[in-house]
Amino acid sequence: MDLSNLKPAEGSVKNQGKRIGRGQGSGKGGTATRGHKGAKSRSGYSKKLGFEGGQMPLQRRVPKFGFTNINRKEYQGINLDVLQAMVDENKIKDSVDFDSLFTNGLAGKNDLVKILGRGELKTKLKVSAHKFTASAKAAIEAAGGEAVTI
Repeated sequence: MDLSNLKPAEGSVKNQGKRIGRGQGSGKGGTATRGHKGAKSRSGYSKKLGFEGGQMPLQRRVPKFGFTNINRKEYQGINLDVLQAMVDENKIKDSVDFDSLFTNGLAGKNDLVKILGRGELKTKLKVSAHKFTASAKAAIEAAGGEAVTI
């Protein structure tokens, strides 16, 4: 071992690769591997989302129609048969509120909940939700329960 054959430890030096755009002597000067002319050769180029090479993009080709109400309220629907299944599995006892629906994964923390009328309810339940359909409210009250609007 002498100064003529010193090497850094194995794995300590990472090869940086060839530096481009540093003059003709580097072998990668001039156009710096970008080719000649065109948008991709320019500095600051970034392809726009949905760009199709100048062809009219799909997003502009497809016809637009209708109206989107920005004030629309979306409700997470939960049917009576789902509530009855939860009672059968002993996940809920005598009352259903938003917290119990959230902990059982039936509603997200920011969801508005609407109870829907599919299925039948055999158990007396006190149900608290943001909205009820008329058939769901009637079914809950027919089973001896109570529908409470939050």
